[in-house]
Amino acid sequence: MSSGKTLVDLIREKTGVSAEQAQQAVDVVVGFLKDKLPDPIAAQIDQVLKGDVGALAEQIDAAKTLLGGLLGGKKDN
Repeated sequence: MSSGKTLVDLIREKTGVSAEQAQQAVDVVVGFLKDKLPDPIAAQIDQVLKGDVGALAEQIDAAKTLLGGLLGGKKDN
């Protein structure tokens, strides 16, 4: 989607549904994800959909480090 296409555009292109139907599909999926994901990740969904993945990437890296430490993996010192 780096070419500037939105998720709605991609759904329309792949399925042939109307813009309204594609937007409804996105809204349902986004709502579902926000309900099911942990709050720190769910809070980043709108940013990811806008193309701002920097904050989410930082949280994922922090989670990997934490989980690695908890599970006895390599720790960054």
